[in-house]
Amino acid sequence: MTQEVLQPDRLSDWPSMRGDGVERIRNAGIAGAGGAGFPSYAKWEQVASTDYLLVNHQESEPNFFVDKWLGKSRATEFAALFDALLEDTFEAVVVSAKWTDRDEYMTELEAETNGTVVPPDDLPLDIESESGVVFAYTDAQYQYGMESVLLNVVADTVVGSDLPTDHGWLVQNTETMANIYRALTDGTPVTHTYVHVDGAVPKHRFLKVPIGTSASALLSAAGRPPDELPSDAVLVSGGPGWCFETETPPDEFVVDKSTNGLLVLDESTVADNTLGDGRIDVLESRDWTAGPMETEPTATIEPDIVRIPLLTNPDFEGTVSPGIPAVEPGDRVEAGTAVATSPSKGIGIPHHASVDGEVTAVAETRIEIAVEAASGAARLR
Repeated sequence: MTQEVLQPDRLSDWPSMRGDGVERIRNAGIAGAGGAGFPSYAKWEQVASTDYLLVNHQESEPNFFVDKWLGKSRATEFAALFDALLEDTFEAVVVSAKWTDRDEYMTELEAETNGTVVPPDDLPLDIESESGVVFAYTDAQYQYGMESVLLNVVADTVVGSDLPTDHGWLVQNTETMANIYRALTDGTPVTHTYVHVDGAVPKHRFLKVPIGTSASALLSAAGRPPDELPSDAVLVSGGPGWCFETETPPDEFVVDKSTNGLLVLDESTVADNTLGDGRIDVLESRDWTAGPMETEPTATIEPDIVRIPLLTNPDFEGTVSPGIPAVEPGDRVEAGTAVATSPSKGIGIPHHASVDGEVTAVAETRIEIAVEAASGAARLR
């Protein structure tokens, strides 16, 4: 799958992140795609007090490839974005990936940015002496995917109960930065995300998925429709090292802007590997790299119906306000149309239709859109 490269002709054409660039991020409905789903513009509103951008390119889950694929296939776009940010906003842009991924996934991005390469043994950085794009490679430790741990390893910065911005850093993962690039260049809103499907399914899948698509459609794409799941099957959202049991049936659980993985496990494995706060860690329960894996998106799901969540991560309820519906049942919408606006007060973002179709329901937590010319089953393209 390829994507047209859209970038302004000159650095001066880029919106300033100290001006309307932040509003473009908000208007595009961008939320952290690494799993948390916090509205990204709220971080960028603090950019005046930051000097450094850390791009979390760790992608620690062994069966995830979206960030690695994006960095490799869209290196030119990232280089243009980093140039603009270095001109306008930051003293240095630090991209931190695992050293073991360098040869296969990082050479294109290194070449496009002409960045400085720092191997694991030379960390932490003396960040005040760095400028431009810096590739701060780490050892292949799972925990380095956590931004607080990564900041400590990369820059000897201890966040504690503070935020990275309190220490002069803004941290975003790679897919979020790709969405920011699109928002800044042509205002493209977030309508799709990339999801890996794995576990007790016939085939590992790496799919482009419209926001609001049901887990049932993902399972069918991986060769395990919900009606063929074993009686002891448990559906979890996330990757092997950091996932949570879904609380609704497959047809009701939907992809949001932070969904990056869906796993089918069994009851006994879940029971044996559930940690505090409901987190499940099944990294050691099997070799997740043993079978064939899709290392780039091979298809786009075309569902018959989507249910757009008005709050990306319910755990932030109270801190983040849900979007305010801007449509009614019977309205016809096109993909990219704002179906919910951001709240006038507090932290919140708009949400957009991910398909062309008709609004069939507006509920407290989601907006349902039926796809035009629906066939009765999700398709792959």
